[in-house]
Amino acid sequence: MKHQRQGRKFGRVKNQRKALLSALLGSLILHEKIKTTEAKAKEIKGMMDKLINKAKKTGNVEAKVAIIRDLKNNLPAVAVKKLTGEFLGKFSSRNSGYTRVIKLAPRKTDSAKMAIIEFVD
Repeated sequence: MKHQRQGRKFGRVKNQRKALLSALLGSLILHEKIKTTEAKAKEIKGMMDKLINKAKKTGNVEAKVAIIRDLKNNLPAVAVKKLTGEFLGKFSSRNSGYTRVIKLAPRKTDSAKMAIIEFVD
């Protein structure tokens, strides 16, 4: 039974799953909008909220160190810089809900549910 189990596995082992999610987070930060499957979008939504809250809570240098440590250096340096700089001013008045997931039509090849995840203005 899956009582009190959180997170999705995506058919991958732990290391592959962590690499996938950190790559998605990096792409989302850099491009501010990505198209992916609905399950992946829902999974990184909460992770992104936690990252932005962590960046807002601590100082600039401490936030960079904490974010890099949590993601085990899988996030590009440009993304960390953008997260601790530009996004702090953009989301200073907001407590949570930094991203939105917009559902799309299923993918034609395998009928996977697709979605766009983007930052709220």
